[in-house]
Amino acid sequence: MIKSKIISPFQKFVKIESFSGILLLITTITALIWANSPYGESYQSLWQYKIGFTTEDFELNKPLILWINDGLMAVFFFLIGLEIKREFLIGELNSIKKISFPIFGALGGMMIPVMLFLVLNQNPETVKGWGIPMATDIAFSLAILKLLGDRVPLSLKLFLTAFAIVDDIGAVLVIAIFYSGSINVILLFAALILLGILYALSFKGYYSKFVNIILGIIIWILFLKSGIHPTLAGILLAFSVPIRQKIHTSAFIDNLVNITNNIKLTTVSQKPILSKEQIQYIDNLENWTSKFQSPLQHLEHKLHDWVAYFIIPVFALANAGVLLNSEINLDAALIRNIIICLVLGNSVGISSIILLAKRIKLIEVPTEISNKQIIGVSFLAGIGFTMAIFIASLAFENSPIYIDSAKIGILIGSLISAIIGFTVLRWKTNVKTISNKNHT
Repeated sequence: MIKSKIISPFQKFVKIESFSGILLLITTITALIWANSPYGESYQSLWQYKIGFTTEDFELNKPLILWINDGLMAVFFFLIGLEIKREFLIGELNSIKKISFPIFGALGGMMIPVMLFLVLNQNPETVKGWGIPMATDIAFSLAILKLLGDRVPLSLKLFLTAFAIVDDIGAVLVIAIFYSGSINVILLFAALILLGILYALSFKGYYSKFVNIILGIIIWILFLKSGIHPTLAGILLAFSVPIRQKIHTSAFIDNLVNITNNIKLTTVSQKPILSKEQIQYIDNLENWTSKFQSPLQHLEHKLHDWVAYFIIPVFALANAGVLLNSEINLDAALIRNIIICLVLGNSVGISSIILLAKRIKLIEVPTEISNKQIIGVSFLAGIGFTMAIFIASLAFENSPIYIDSAKIGILIGSLISAIIGFTVLRWKTNVKTISNKNHT
């Protein structure tokens, strides 16, 4: 019973991410077909349509694609921040023993692709794309594992999730340090002061979603205008959301029983409305429920579906529409380098470092995870769709040719990684062995 209570939330997470991966595939194909169809011009004009307002002293007028990449993706990064905070405090990354396995994998999955890109790249204008092959798309990779069913153990899915979270931390740091523009120190300082206020309120146990939303919007604008990419505001805002409950389970249960008993004693109206007493008790119940819920867990739960089923698919629809017309100039070397780094950089980097660390006993790998499964999942880590495209849009924001070339490299490299990873895990895994180990 206890084991099922622990595992079921993760299984629900895997289910959400897996279906999100299917939606990503659908929206990606839709974007490619739309952009290369006779209606391709409407695709381009839609995302370049400007929305916003302009005054004498202030302007916030951006193309729709930037509202998606800077605005909606800030919500995506906010969710990542919530997940990172939870995992570090109470989850799969809250101890050295738990975090060492995915950390070694993430180090291999970040360093080797970057080093390989720098070695292969011969064009000074494309060197800024070194961060593209270091990111893993959790939705797509978990969707592949979902297709394999019982052929892969739950611990392998846990590893991939924890690995992706560590990988996201690395990608966020890279974006913050290397892919932000010229910085307006005054505006950045103002944003950090507001963040400090939210952190202080959280430390004192005070949390209001309305205060966080209002200050969050202001902080997002300050980051945008300061030159720091505004999606980073999402990560930092997430750390201001408290994880602890205001009341313990025992106190909540006692009050729940009292409220339920009091509702039973009230007079039941024949009309389809509640009495004043019933409304009062229900208000009390809502108040106690809000105190009982962890603000971080509640927000994470509410946002996960929105991010998985709306924000990420919209991002894919807006960014994956690459023109495949032969008349369009593309950088073949950049395409080739990204493909090689995604496929070989991740697979060789992750598997070699993990297997080496395992051999010299720096990490402890769960017994049900075989070396062949580590190799298979290291190929899946080469699926770099969402974050890779995002980094490409930052690296080559003023170079449409390089952006399109990078996107094609990402799409092809991710597809090859997915096929190889699926094949290795599909044909090199003994289902019976896994089933026996899961039952024991």
